Amino acid sequence: MGQGWDSGLAGLAQDFGVDVADNDEAGAEDSVDAGTEDPDVAGGAATDSVVGAFDAGSAAATVSADGTGQAPLEHGHPGQAHLEQVGTSTGAPVQDADAEDDGDDLIDVVEPDDDHANRAGDSEPVASPDAATAPPSAVGATPTADARVGSTAPADDAGPAAPVSPAAALAGSTAIAASTATAKGVRTRKTKSARAAVPVPPALRLRLEESWQSARVFSISGVGTGEEQEKRTTSALLATMMGVRAFARGLTGHFDAPGGAVETYLETPFKLGENTVIPDGVIRIARAGREWTGLVEVKTGDGQLRRAQVENYLDVAREQGFDAVITISNEIAPGAGEHPVEVDRRKLRGKVALFHLSWAEVVHEAQMTLSHRGVGDALQAWLLAELIRYLQHPRSGAAGFEDMGPAWVGVREAVAAGTLRAGDRKAPAVAESWIRLVRQLRLRLTAELGVSVVHVLPRRVATDPAARLKATTAQLAESGQLEATLRVPGAAGPVGIVADLRTARVRTSVRLSAPQEGGGQRRVSWLLRQLKDAPADLLIETHFTGRAESTCEQLRDVRDSPGMLLPDRSAEVGAFTLTRTTTMGTKRSGMKGAFIPSVIEALEDFYRSVVQPLRAWVPPAPKLPDEATGMLPEGLDL
Repeated sequence: MGQGWDSGLAGLAQDFGVDVADNDEAGAEDSVDAGTEDPDVAGGAATDSVVGAFDAGSAAATVSADGTGQAPLEHGHPGQAHLEQVGTSTGAPVQDADAEDDGDDLIDVVEPDDDHANRAGDSEPVASPDAATAPPSAVGATPTADARVGSTAPADDAGPAAPVSPAAALAGSTAIAASTATAKGVRTRKTKSARAAVPVPPALRLRLEESWQSARVFSISGVGTGEEQEKRTTSALLATMMGVRAFARGLTGHFDAPGGAVETYLETPFKLGENTVIPDGVIRIARAGREWTGLVEVKTGDGQLRRAQVENYLDVAREQGFDAVITISNEIAPGAGEHPVEVDRRKLRGKVALFHLSWAEVVHEAQMTLSHRGVGDALQAWLLAELIRYLQHPRSGAAGFEDMGPAWVGVREAVAAGTLRAGDRKAPAVAESWIRLVRQLRLRLTAELGVSVVHVLPRRVATDPAARLKATTAQLAESGQLEATLRVPGAAGPVGIVADLRTARVRTSVRLSAPQEGGGQRRVSWLLRQLKDAPADLLIETHFTGRAESTCEQLRDVRDSPGMLLPDRSAEVGAFTLTRTTTMGTKRSGMKGAFIPSVIEALEDFYRSVVQPLRAWVPPAPKLPDEATGMLPEGLDL
């Protein structure tokens, strides 16, 4: 308690975002719920939450209309991804827990992302503008001006704190004793401050010509060589981490770092034998007497991480007693906890850990903090928005995953000619690029929607990267297709995406169950009401209970004649599959006519125009007997 909180323990708790009420009324009020309150929540601690499938009847998350969101980021130590079983087929109901597991059932691969700021012991409280109704993953951290125990950094972002005299410290100790002696009940509760609105740059009313450009915090003007590009982007990122604590905590949570104040440094030299090693940056964090240090190596553009360089930094970290080496580049690891560079595992002995982030993940974290978790200060929000603008500019070198690799053209042509085989040495490279792209799609949707989108995979490959790559390669050689299924919390059904290299088309689809009441005509009408703004070329496939066959028609035709989806009056509609086909880009990289942008656009357009308005059918609530007659409502049987 000798840290200088002159208001005692109550002041210390309040500095960490906790309300303290020491009056009799507060104690009496809390005693009512004392038996049911979660002890972790009552103590102000947040717990990790893994977001799986939401209630199918809840509203789907919404994609931003401008579609400018970047890929989200997946947090977590390089540990195992959480797995949650879903159905045996896309859109199928949840499988019975006692059913036999044959390894082909689909499960949600839930990576522990978007929850770092909610961990127990983190200093930033969680907040959301609509915390009562928002899904768990949409609730994030809001920074507070807090004084960290053992921190060497200023207690507030605005500037250094005033020194505290010994008398003030003694007064704080006396206040603790007085408060504990007089208060009958002390309640601690996390504050939930409102999220600051995303700032709009000041209107430029004094410029003489419309062509005058406003000054930017991070300017891309004059970016020349790749080395200069790398230095600028690294400096912008590290500086923003010091200025926006909520963003810094979101990033450092990936590395199992403590939730203290962050200090960052650029190009700090270290001796390694007779040589000098200069990492691009250093991150230092202090909290409660513990210091954490990570060395940062950054690549921009098409720069590739080199094994020798990464291993040198691991040696420096081990000699200096540091905690981690962090690499940042445009390379996306196939899964959380994986690193794009193979290093000597002996260099990871002890406490030194190796982590990797793609620039797409960094942008995702910035967007999640700004748009969904929020920051409490408008100036910090503006600074974070400037960083996002800078990183999204092509000249920043932080473009994200946008190249399918040198094997793409040869494999695409072999698929079109029907000559590709699973043993082709180029096929695994394209399959691995697809796995990375799917991860970017999942991350991008997570950032745009503010909910944790998960990848649905067969159980046998969900936790085995080698088996996943082998299965993807075999499917590519056999059918010429690359496919994936994503589950969005709150959406009416899982979203499937298939890139067919034989036809150069991209298919997106969603399957949802039909209402379990009314006739076939009524069930089709229920669907059409929700598709009033959907594209006319959307295909509607109708599945029937107890029948193997199905019917399929275009939406434009079904609108005029809904009965064409029903083969006869006795057919019982069980489910619908909605599919849209678009043109696939064939180039390996770039923006126009390239493969990756065409897949991203197809998925987001389909979600926005088809999936987003859909609501899964929810059965009506059971009805009570009529009060006057005591009889059940008409049509209900006991």
